[in-house]
Amino acid sequence: MIHFAQAQYLLLLLLIPFFFIIQTLVLKFRRRRIRKFGDEALVNALMPSYAKARVWVRLTLFSIGFLFFVIGLSRPQIGAKLKEHETRGAEIMIVLDVSNSMLAEDYSPNRLERAKLAISRIVDKLHEDRIGLIVFAGDAFVQLPITTDYVSAKMFLNSISTGSVPVQGTAIGDAISTAMRSFSAQSEKSRAIIVITDGENHEDDPVEAARMAAESGARVFTIGVGSPEGKPIPMDGELLKDKDGNIVVTRLDEGVLQEVAAAGNGAYVRAGNNEFGLNPIIDDIRKMEDEKYSSVVFEEYDEQFMYFLGIALLFFVIEMLIGDRKSKRHLFRR
Repeated sequence: MIHFAQAQYLLLLLLIPFFFIIQTLVLKFRRRRIRKFGDEALVNALMPSYAKARVWVRLTLFSIGFLFFVIGLSRPQIGAKLKEHETRGAEIMIVLDVSNSMLAEDYSPNRLERAKLAISRIVDKLHEDRIGLIVFAGDAFVQLPITTDYVSAKMFLNSISTGSVPVQGTAIGDAISTAMRSFSAQSEKSRAIIVITDGENHEDDPVEAARMAAESGARVFTIGVGSPEGKPIPMDGELLKDKDGNIVVTRLDEGVLQEVAAAGNGAYVRAGNNEFGLNPIIDDIRKMEDEKYSSVVFEEYDEQFMYFLGIALLFFVIEMLIGDRKSKRHLFRR
């Protein structure tokens, strides 16, 4: 498989058709000038050394040379090798609430989209740490297994919505337990779980789940999303109502989240409009002892650009040697 290290230079190949268009216009302009001197056939007869066909041959050779030159410029590489790669960092499981209450508009545009934006910005700042994503509502699911592939992490993050988990509710405890099962076997000391939710737990005991996580060597951090006074939940162009027809108001339950963070040997942060709360938590995680991770990666591509540049040079030399005029030498004379 060929890999191009600087693939943007391949756009220069779009210039090749313009070479032929420009040459056509030049020859057309030349014919117009010849007609000013007299009959075109007569003028051409007075210039027997000029070979029109050679113009196109030279242009074709130049275009082929340009093609190989551009390919060489884009640095084609082949022959990647498998190599064991070691990194040092932490394993971070981000646990994101995707229940309908996260559609409340305490933030712009809503709680869930604001949380996704903050996570995306944090991912951009990570280097050798490993990250995973878990979404939860009434159930918890692993959206992205623990990885250092930050590009994939952002792709999976963008696809998250309240429809990612079909069962509604807020099972924080189940989400924390799922996060604990999702850490790699290599991780023992630097494990962090970041729970992002409005704290309205309806399903289980999140404090006990956080305590068990801490006993297993992980730290549980919580970020409270929402406001204590609460906001209604927009659903399908209307406000969500209960079975009695009353508008449902979702409020931030800071008490539960503070208890979870305390039991999980972590910290609680209330999300703000400017500072969502992930930055101080990441700074706290940075103080943890780095873990050594090893993985098998593809690297050490073999460069092939010199071959393409050599072929390009060959075509350029041939193009220059041909010339526009017929050769006056004859191999055989009578």
